[in-house]
Amino acid sequence: MISAEQNDLMTRVGAGTPAGTLLRHYWQPVALSEELEGPRPLKAVQLMGQHYVLFRDESGRLGLVDRDCPHRGADLAYGRLENGGLRCAFHGWLFDTSGQCLETPAEPAGSKLCTRIRQGAYPVTEKSGVVFAYVGEGEPPAFPEFDCFVAPDSHTFAFKGLWECNWLQALEVGMDPAHASFLHRFYEDEDTAESYGKQFRGASADSDLAITRVLREYDRPDITVEHAPYGMKLTTLRKLSEEQTHVRVTNVVFPQAFVIPMSTEMTISQWHVPVDDTHCYWYAIFTSFTGPVDKAQMREQRLQTIELPLYTSRKNKRNEYGYSVEEQLTQTYTGMGQDINVHDQWACESMGAIQDRTREHLGSTDKGIAMYRRMLVQAIEDAQAGLALPAHPTAQEAVALSGPPSIDGVASADAVASYCEKADRARRQSSGWASTRLVA
Repeated sequence: MISAEQNDLMTRVGAGTPAGTLLRHYWQPVALSEELEGPRPLKAVQLMGQHYVLFRDESGRLGLVDRDCPHRGADLAYGRLENGGLRCAFHGWLFDTSGQCLETPAEPAGSKLCTRIRQGAYPVTEKSGVVFAYVGEGEPPAFPEFDCFVAPDSHTFAFKGLWECNWLQALEVGMDPAHASFLHRFYEDEDTAESYGKQFRGASADSDLAITRVLREYDRPDITVEHAPYGMKLTTLRKLSEEQTHVRVTNVVFPQAFVIPMSTEMTISQWHVPVDDTHCYWYAIFTSFTGPVDKAQMREQRLQTIELPLYTSRKNKRNEYGYSVEEQLTQTYTGMGQDINVHDQWACESMGAIQDRTREHLGSTDKGIAMYRRMLVQAIEDAQAGLALPAHPTAQEAVALSGPPSIDGVASADAVASYCEKADRARRQSSGWASTRLVA
């Protein structure tokens, strides 16, 4: 258990808070590229309790600016996209993507007022269908050359969803390998050939063993956690027999993402981004090592449970997450359908808007969560002291950060220790885009 003061330290993210200051030192996903499609490429954004406007000008340049006009505070989210920028609908003041005021049309002819006005503006960039922003002080870190960022656009797919809970409890579900044997337990194994785009429904690599069966029948995993240059690496072993062991390697990318295997051909890189203290978005980039991603199918699958335009869940606490007694007795452990995102959403939201960690009792399978919290608190303290931060690479350091390897497969008992490295390399060697990046 931790104190209420420690819990607040880790979870509160508003301007000036210790955790909020730390997170502002990292790139944050703020929108999907698809949200800027259509006749008016503009979107209001709330990030860590602050309000911004994201837009694309006529030349295709992205801008992220504070939402309140510096003239008299009117809402720039209702502005006009024209003449190289965003024009406030109140008095016509015009701002470009850098925040510079270009025109103050109601002022007297010859007025130089606009040259002295600059709106708060922040660096933005697009990576694999996600718009990232940096809203902190100083220079942003370089992007590591992770698979999700360097794979061709044809081999990635991005999506997101809104959860009604604090970012930290949402993130922590991704560093908890044990929960999958229960929360995501299915009592029947589907045809693994029909598992495209679905988490925990395919077969483990180097076997024809359904992952659902592994999770269901081997529910006492051996978990090891170690520090890595990008954050943490978790290795979860489930002994299937004297000859075979199931190996699952997942990663936490500090401060708030994880990289996990989705199937033998895809990985998922997922961020949990605070909207405010009690809401967060998950942003996921699915990366394929085989053929191009079927984006239409992936999108259609996710729209079965996610509703636009706010990417809210169709199954939520207001309709009991679709809970069915009959289903819970015969099909799934939760009775909340086949989508594991709904299972995770229920688990995290059921803890309360901000989990009261003074009442929890961690077990041995929570070692990843315990290690991450220590890292988080230390980084918060370092940020307050102006010290170097973890996973905050320079451009030179970012080149060395690849992968990170994320594997779900079955190894022979004598090859467990080396399985992840060998399986990951074999997958890359057979991949058109990843093989070109291999070092001999």
